[in-house]
Amino acid sequence: MVFNRSVLAKAALGPAAGAVLMAFMASGAIPAYQMYSVALAAVYSIVVLSVGLLAGWSGIWSVGHPAFFAIGAYFAAYGSGHDWPLEAVMLGAIATGAVLGTFLGYAGARFSTLYIALLTLAFTMVSLELINRWSSVTGGDQGAPVLQLRSVLGLGTLAGGGTEPQYLAVGAAAVVLALAVPSAASGLRMRLVAAKSHPLAARTIGIAPEAQSALAFAASAACTSFAGVLLGLITGFVSPDPFSLGFGIALVAACVLGGVGTVLGAVAGGAYLTWNPSLSSAVGLPQPVVQGLVLIGVLLFLPGGAVPFLARPARALLRRALPRREERRQAAALPLGSPSADLPVDTPPPVRAAGADSPALLRLEHLSVAYGGLKALEDASLSVRQGEILAVIGPNGAGKTTLLNVLSGLTGNGRVHGSADFAGRPLLRTRATARRRLGIGRTFQHAEVFSELTVAENVLCTRRRITAGHRASVARLLDAVGLADVADRRPAELPFGLQKRLDLARAMAEEPRLLVLDEPFGGLDSGERALLADHIRRLQARGTAVVVIDHVLDDLFSVAHRVLAFDFGRTIGEGTPDTVLEVPKVRSSYLGTVGGKAELPERVGERSVIRLRGVGHTYGGVVALRDVDLDVREGVVLGVTGANGAGKSTLAGVLHGSLHPARGSRVTDIGGGGTARTSLAPEGRALFKTLSLRENLEVAAYAAGITGAPLRERLEETTEWLPPRLRDRMSTSAAALSGGEQQMLAIARALIVRPDVLIVDEPALGLAPALVDEVYDRLVRLAHDGLTVVLLEQLLSRAMSVCHEVVVLHEGVVAAQGRPGDPSFAVLAEAAYFSGDRETAATAT
Repeated sequence: MVFNRSVLAKAALGPAAGAVLMAFMASGAIPAYQMYSVALAAVYSIVVLSVGLLAGWSGIWSVGHPAFFAIGAYFAAYGSGHDWPLEAVMLGAIATGAVLGTFLGYAGARFSTLYIALLTLAFTMVSLELINRWSSVTGGDQGAPVLQLRSVLGLGTLAGGGTEPQYLAVGAAAVVLALAVPSAASGLRMRLVAAKSHPLAARTIGIAPEAQSALAFAASAACTSFAGVLLGLITGFVSPDPFSLGFGIALVAACVLGGVGTVLGAVAGGAYLTWNPSLSSAVGLPQPVVQGLVLIGVLLFLPGGAVPFLARPARALLRRALPRREERRQAAALPLGSPSADLPVDTPPPVRAAGADSPALLRLEHLSVAYGGLKALEDASLSVRQGEILAVIGPNGAGKTTLLNVLSGLTGNGRVHGSADFAGRPLLRTRATARRRLGIGRTFQHAEVFSELTVAENVLCTRRRITAGHRASVARLLDAVGLADVADRRPAELPFGLQKRLDLARAMAEEPRLLVLDEPFGGLDSGERALLADHIRRLQARGTAVVVIDHVLDDLFSVAHRVLAFDFGRTIGEGTPDTVLEVPKVRSSYLGTVGGKAELPERVGERSVIRLRGVGHTYGGVVALRDVDLDVREGVVLGVTGANGAGKSTLAGVLHGSLHPARGSRVTDIGGGGTARTSLAPEGRALFKTLSLRENLEVAAYAAGITGAPLRERLEETTEWLPPRLRDRMSTSAAALSGGEQQMLAIARALIVRPDVLIVDEPALGLAPALVDEVYDRLVRLAHDGLTVVLLEQLLSRAMSVCHEVVVLHEGVVAAQGRPGDPSFAVLAEAAYFSGDRETAATAT
């Protein structure tokens, strides 16, 4: 836990309020008949806090807490009848609740929220049945009295139903609420939230989501069982009625009403549970009806809960009272690479890596990973020395991310074969959560940060126990990467560049020996990439080994000592940044090799059917397209090519009209020719796998408003386009088709609306060469029928072989555009593909 003046002051509010309340109770200011209600509200506050923090910190909604509540109450009844000390009763109830909670938390961690709720529901039903049948212990339907419990610690003898237990309940609630305040700033809460927010990313920093769920459920159940003992003492009698499923639902409603995961919200929820019967009597409605109406009202008008809603005006007043601080916070939201970051951009080349005779820090030999029949990696081998930066390149689907997942232990259900050693220790037998302790840090392609934690907490949660020294080291780390001014902000408030920095800072925490970077340059502008490259060089200069994959080859090669190329899961080449692209297999993996040129139809005309001007688009700060000007002319086959991440799929969405660009214009009614109908066959096909071929086509037709006789006509027409082996299997599910057959079905589904422009995104992705030829032959045949076709293709040579015009995208910019028949265009298109040299590419057109 964390103790400082601010935390201690907040924690002291609970005991202070409890002391004041007990003083009022002793003075008679609170009537005797209301003292029981006050004590009951205190007990309920403990239970609501337990349920609310479990939901807020771990994402586990439990309706099983009435059973834990009952465990504590019956412990009190049984202990009072057998002369157990008060402390023994409490410890027994807490231990029993913790053990059962651990089991439920660990078992439920493998399920979704719905199934965890069902698991806890079953637990409550079994517990209620046990209470009713185990009458020798519980008294069954008749219940059991709580006579008295004697304390061995000098608290005296507490008579069930007397006034002393009421004081104990209020004091205990005050202590529990006080302990919850520093817990909210502890490493425990951070790790629980991290495991809930992003389980995979949590594993890479040593957090096991199953263990965190078990720990959270154990603590919550123990606290609720403790409250059950207090309930038995203040009531003096225990029966099954208060622990029904209805009470479990009421607990969830109370948590939502007060504010999930808040301490004051638990107090408000406890008060609501206590006085809801009085409210129901006052309005003349049954309690379930009142509870339902209150819950509906809160969900509609106060979705965050009553306490957070009422706290907003106070925070607004505080911000107005401290305008300078708020201005500093706003000024901190500068993009990566801004001058205020005060980080150097111009840096020397990477420091020389360890010599070739130095022992390898990481060694992979004959590594293979298979998912079902798909081999994501096949017989891959590599080694990395201490202080070396190894770049891994390859086209989309080459197996690069699978390689990083092997290093991180995130292969899921994949079958892994081969050997991997890190610092002389076998790596494949090491759990993902233990690899952080070995010295392996990991970043993710999309900066998978923990959204519910602040920037500082995202890094602090890598520690099990947080000390002042840890906080100081994290502060220095955030300052080194330019995040010190936004340390107390949530990642969602930051631009994408700063989120990338945060992902890197979290991986750098605890100074790993090996840093694994997944597309760190993706989505950043030139200034941001230069700063990131500088950070990588600094890490390497300190002796950290780095394995990095990316599609931004210029920046990747600027930091790498050695480059390894993959394709179809295999190693196809190795060399220095200056030589690796000269390896024939490496070049063909990016640019492709096509034997013959397809017979293209004569061009129909020059009229533009789609025109884009100044189009730009971003995703949460990630720039996908920049100032794109493009004309799609009637009757042409237009190829759009570029490496993975160049912006092809985004451009496909804009051309189709399903994606509205953030900037620029899209016009489809040009020259009085009417509005062009567009249809998209997306990357990955996006078929409905459980539906048949016919049903997949019918769904697309229904979506376009085609029914009845026109639908039957379109189905017949589209079915004729499919190859005979598919026409005879129209009742077969799409999941039963091969990859190439699924691709042809996806294109047929796009054709059923009779588009003027067909847009096909990566039609060759994941297909064998023979199937690729068949798919492209059928697409060219469509062009002969007069259809305008836009092909988004990763391989440059294939686009050059089947298209009238080719556009090369590089980092969201049209880097080159021309006709394959132009002898000089091929050379310039290739240069634009790898480097995006717009000035050179402009000469080509």
